[in-house]
This record gives sequence, structure tokens and C-alpha cells, in this order.
Amino acid sequence: MRALPVLALAAGFASQISSPFAPPQDACGVVFNDLNSNGIRDYGEPGLADIRVSNGRQVVLSDESGKWCLPLPANDEQRQDAEFFVIKPQGWMPPLGEHLLPKYFYLHRPEGSPKTRYAGSKETGPLPLSIDFPLHKQVEGDELRVLIYGDPQPRNLQEVAWMGEDVVEECRSFDGSFGLALGDIAFDNLAIFPEIASTLAETGIPWWMVLGNHDINYDAPTDKLANETFIANFGPANYAFDWGPAHFLILDNVEWVVPAEGKANYQARFSEDALEFARNELALVPKDRLVVAAMHIPLKGVQNGKVLLDLLAQFDYSVSVSGHTHTQRVDELGAQHGWNKAEAHTHVVHVTACGSWWSGEPDQRGIPHSTMRDGAPKGWLEWTFTQGKWKFDFRAAGEDASTQMHTITGDIVDGNLEVWVNVWNGDPRNKVEARLNSAGDWIELKRVLAPDPSYVALVAAEESRREDKWRKLPKPINSTHLWHGQLRMADRWNGPMQVYVRVTDRWGRIHTERGVTPLPAKLPAALNQ
Repeated sequence: MRALPVLALAAGFASQISSPFAPPQDACGVVFNDLNSNGIRDYGEPGLADIRVSNGRQVVLSDESGKWCLPLPANDEQRQDAEFFVIKPQGWMPPLGEHLLPKYFYLHRPEGSPKTRYAGSKETGPLPLSIDFPLHKQVEGDELRVLIYGDPQPRNLQEVAWMGEDVVEECRSFDGSFGLALGDIAFDNLAIFPEIASTLAETGIPWWMVLGNHDINYDAPTDKLANETFIANFGPANYAFDWGPAHFLILDNVEWVVPAEGKANYQARFSEDALEFARNELALVPKDRLVVAAMHIPLKGVQNGKVLLDLLAQFDYSVSVSGHTHTQRVDELGAQHGWNKAEAHTHVVHVTACGSWWSGEPDQRGIPHSTMRDGAPKGWLEWTFTQGKWKFDFRAAGEDASTQMHTITGDIVDGNLEVWVNVWNGDPRNKVEARLNSAGDWIELKRVLAPDPSYVALVAAEESRREDKWRKLPKPINSTHLWHGQLRMADRWNGPMQVYVRVTDRWGRIHTERGVTPLPAKLPAALNQ
């Protein structure tokens, strides 16, 4: 075969054809069927029609020959920087680059990124004559399984190693299509992005990344320049793709604010560029398609989150996901949050892969248990998507897949045993019941907003012996997945009893746990007779 004169660029996996003449004012290129999956357009490889391509704001469809054109977007910094990318269609896949990261974009940085503590993109020179995006066919079924991590957030290579041994290792057997990391990929140390990506790649699946507030360049002078290191490593901060039965919209909702006086900081807000991209790309998505919107900061705390909710409300099916809080939580967003449909919009705040920022007493391997401040363990969620439907399973690091909760027993008061159940991925739609011994009556427990008693005790116990040997656990907060009740003890105490727990989740699945009630130090006199 005769290859066209193209060059695969490190700035993406787009191909470029250089021009000896003045650089064009618009970016143009071809989306093509990469029949031999070599990343370049060989003779006879056809263009692909009706494929979405974006410059981060506008979205166009490729024509019958696969050609597309887009203008350079206006830039407040008087720079000509831009990202051009293809929106992966269902049944097609861009090439995978180093560390199994999809290469679906071309980064245009004529002069390179501005100098910051952590490097951005290198100088790319003038806009190429042609930016070509290779895609190859792949089989995508009616069911899609996805691995989603909240905040991996290692500070250094030691914590990267902990993540690999304690979390990633268990995901090597995950039978799914790809992974999605919901921001705070790192903890301010952006130099270790490559090592984090390399460790995640040990799962053997591609990874898509969301930008978090600890992934930005803190020395950047503006919000538009604050993502340069993230973009150089992972690609655009706002993008989208289709996979199987679902459409995924990835948005940056971390706005970097640099005041004329005072300290720079971030706020939870979608930029106008992000919202313009969302409007334009969602306009080309069928209204009966399931839309999954992913971001870092939970949606109900985003200043202009209602704009996104209005866009999602146009679709028959939608769900949104985030990380950031280092808790597991399910928010049902209604009219008070700006959602304008009768049935609530579900937003899932994800358990984090780092738990409570890699804190707490180390185990026998030297890895902190890092229990989260709502009492749930560190871990991840495994999602399943079908046509218009979704569900997820909580996976706790170091635990069997069937382990979904823990039970706490307290004092016996007037013959009643206090019981709390922390259902790690519980939400208001769960039904939680408990009983004493296998023949007891099931008693429905009440969902309460309170700290997990076992986590409160853990924090106090560790602090009494910590002596700065490990990072201090964060203070307890109210758990949104805690249930409480009282179980009537037998008339006579006959030794240890067992508390049985039965949880019916929002999909009707039943999860169970059985634990031994510890013998109280002091039993009521009536039970000692």
C-alpha cells in the first residue's frame, strides 16, 4: 500500500499534513476508517461520514468523504491555542496511546503552553493543513460495564504504589469495557500523572479522565490556562463519546479564579465554553439515548448546575456522576435543585479510590485503611448500562464483592439492643431490615443522618496511639447511608446472639449480612436472672 504523507503527532493521535504556504485560519481534516489500525491514513482507507468533531465549543458532522472544518475558537488570552477532537461514535474506537489512554484529539499550541511549575504542551507550530482522526470498528453490545473511580489522588509515588496494590490489583479481573476516573487524578503533584496512568492501565482497559480541583496548575493566571498539564497528559477537559447503549458527556466544573488582589482559588462552576460545548454536542444526540454526565464536583453544589440539568431534561434517560467529597452518596435532584421533570434526576457521588486521602493506620502491608469519613471503606463502583437503564455495585477494597455493609451494635436499654447498619451504597430508596437470630421477626430500620458510630470510635482509638506515625483520619460527618433501630432481646440471655440484616436496594436486589452481637459489659438485671 502507498501511505499518504502524514505524521502521527504526540499532541494527540491525529495525523497532520504540513503546508509550505501560510497556515490556514480554519482547522480541517478527515475522519477515516483505519482499516489496519496503524493510526495513519493509508491509500484506500475511506473517510467516515456523519462523525461529530469539535473545537471544544462548536460541533460539526463530517461530510460524505469524512471531511470536517472548524474555526479556531476565540481566546481571551490573545493566544491561538485550541483542541480539536473527534466524538467517538457507537461501534467505533480511536487508537489507544501510552497507558491505554484514548487518542481522539489534536492539541494546537503554536507557542507551547505558558510556563508553569508543571509542564504543559510543547510547541506545535502553525495549524496543520489537515488534521485526520483514525477510527476502527469494535464490537459493542447492548450491555455496557464500566469501572468508575472517585478521586485516586496520590500525593507521591508511594501512594501510587498503594493504589496499585490495594485497588487496581483487584480490578485486573474486571470484565468491562473501560474505566472512568472522576477527577483529582493526583493530589497537586501533577508530575506523577504518567505514573498514575501507567498504574491504572494495569487493569487492562482504556481509561477516560475527568479534571478535578487538585489536577490544575495553581500558578496559572486564568481559568483557561489552569488545565494545561492535565490536557497535555490526558486531552481536553470537556469532551464526549458514545459506547454501546450510553452517551457520555465529560465536563470540567472546576473554575480557577484569580482575583486582582488576594489568593487565587477554585469554585464549582461550568465555564461558558463547557456549557456551549454541551449544548452543541447534545443537540446531535437522539433524545431516547441514555446520557451519562460526568464531572468532579457534585452537581447540586455547582453554581450554574441548573443549566446542565435543563440540557439533560431534554432526554428520556439520564444520570450524572461525580467524586470530590470522599464519601459515597446518592443525590435525588428535584425542583428545588432546578430539575424540571416529575421523576428526580439521580446524581451519584462516588466512593474514592484513595478513601480519606490515604490516611489512617497502615495494615500489615503498610497501606493505610483510609476509611472514608461517612464510615464506608475506600473502593470503587462497577456500573452496568443497558438501553435507558443503569445500576451500580459498590466494591470495597480488600473485601469480597458480596460484602456491601457493616453492622454496629450498641447498648441494651430496657431489653432493646441498639443496631446501626451502614449500607455503603445505600440511598433513600433502600429498605433495611434486621432481626435477632434466624427465627426472629424482621424489623424495618429507619434511615438517619448521623455519624457512623464505628467510625467515631475508630477515629478516637487511632488518635490515642497515632503519635504522628500515620496521617490522621478526618473528622466524622453525617452518613447518608446509615440505618438505625432497636431489636428486642429474648427474655433470658442465653449467650451470644446473631444480628441478621437484609437490604433491598433500589433495583429490588437483596443483600444480607450476619454478625455476632458482642456480649455487653453490663446486662440489664432482668436478662441475667
